Amino acid sequence: MTNRILVVAPHADDELLGCGGTLLRRRDEGVEVDWLLVTGMSAAAGYAADRVARRAEEIAQVAAQVGFRKVTQLGFAPTRLDAQPLGTLVQRIGEAIEEAQPSEIFVPSPSDVHSDHRVVFDAVAGCAKWFRYPSVRRVLAYETLSETDFALDPGAAFRANVFVDISAQIERKLELLAIYASELAAFPFPRSVEAVRALAQVRGAASGFAAAEAFQLLRERL
Repeated sequence: MTNRILVVAPHADDELLGCGGTLLRRRDEGVEVDWLLVTGMSAAAGYAADRVARRAEEIAQVAAQVGFRKVTQLGFAPTRLDAQPLGTLVQRIGEAIEEAQPSEIFVPSPSDVHSDHRVVFDAVAGCAKWFRYPSVRRVLAYETLSETDFALDPGAAFRANVFVDISAQIERKLELLAIYASELAAFPFPRSVEAVRALAQVRGAASGFAAAEAFQLLRERL
């Protein structure tokens, strides 16, 4: 079913944390993968020039090493997506989906505590109508350490119901995460090598694999 995947990431590193192993596995299987990065560091958003340059290099390294077919950066200011008109985000994300023609989309969980993640989810949901984007056959929500696991609303919790075996990709995923060194910290910080590995093992134990990534299936058209 899957001819091309589009992963929608509010911030650089969400794509690896949420589904890096799955993206690597699909690339190994010959599937094309695209990356839509919604926010970006810039001088206009208050970031120092050296930080902006370093993040640009990190994105380039990740893009090359994962093997994305295309990377689209919308460049909205981080932590401020809730100040943007939702219609603007729907339009820009919809344009990216129209260009990519993906059959499968990965999105952040709607229960994430970060407002950028929730806004991105809502915008993608506005682009999920089959008659506007008929290429899309499946939409999956991914979990992001320090965001999904800190949700407090019991009625909107992430409910894993799809598990992808990444036993052969977990070490590579961890190597790629090291590119985002400034986003990682020592355990028990959620975005640490130990925590990422532990989550993969827990998800693997739930599904019969040495390591896995978990997703919540939101819609599928067969």
